[in-house]
Amino acid sequence: MAKRRPAEDLTIDELRWLLMEKRRAGRQERIERYRRSGRIVVVSPEAEHSTQSWHTDVLLDEDADASPRSRRRRILDGFLLLIEISAVVGFIFILFNGLSLIQELNREVALAIEQPTLTPTPLIRAVVLPSGHTPPDSPGGARFNEAEIPEHLRPLIQSLAQVPVPTPGPEQAVRIQIPAIQVDAPVVQGDGFEQLKKGVGQHIGSANPGETGNLVLSAHNDIFGEIFRDLDRLKPGDQVIVHTAQKAYTYVVMDLQVVEPTRVEVMDPTPQPTVTLISCYPYMKDDQRIVVTARLMTEG
Repeated sequence: MAKRRPAEDLTIDELRWLLMEKRRAGRQERIERYRRSGRIVVVSPEAEHSTQSWHTDVLLDEDADASPRSRRRRILDGFLLLIEISAVVGFIFILFNGLSLIQELNREVALAIEQPTLTPTPLIRAVVLPSGHTPPDSPGGARFNEAEIPEHLRPLIQSLAQVPVPTPGPEQAVRIQIPAIQVDAPVVQGDGFEQLKKGVGQHIGSANPGETGNLVLSAHNDIFGEIFRDLDRLKPGDQVIVHTAQKAYTYVVMDLQVVEPTRVEVMDPTPQPTVTLISCYPYMKDDQRIVVTARLMTEG
């Protein structure tokens, strides 16, 4: 007797055969039951064979129909999977592109609201030290000495001459006293040739008395009152008193030097309150400058 095998170990053909046998046995049992009850229907062997063949053909047709249907379903599933993958890839691309656009937009906004670093416009500096002039005994007398200016800088002197002289304010110098050489003179704004005819000139843009920085004052030594004729007699420790409309400031002489007219760096700003006195030198020759530097005396 053959050993019964579990259903999961049978092939499709074996399962189909078992199903057909079960159906045939059921049909045979019904025929026998009808025969016993007198309601018999005689079926010829050919008809029975035809019926079995019909059942077999139906099963085969069902399998034949099932196979193309399965292929179509697999193709449809693959197509739908491809659409889903494409949708996911497109979403990722849109998301990445959107993030890139947001970053670019943020950069543009940051650049739009960023304030540019402004480069300060440099102040027009003097090209020669003030108070220069030709000697009084030269042909034509004392006048502005254009020969001191380097030729390529002479057009700049013309533009500097157009700088307006500001109206004196309460913080600006109005008077200077140097007891050691008996100087007591008014201070005017500007140090051009015309301003120095009126007294000691404060260089436009230099510090005011008492302020941190360099207060530049100049005057002539042998014309228009010879106010600064004796600057070369000053010694370290001598006092220079500069008055404003409200207060007097005392400076103490620190240094004295004779320089070329083009040494304009002596007029540069300083980190301490300083006064720089400038005049032509030597007396009646006027081809150099004498420069006296003094520092503000601290109170107490």
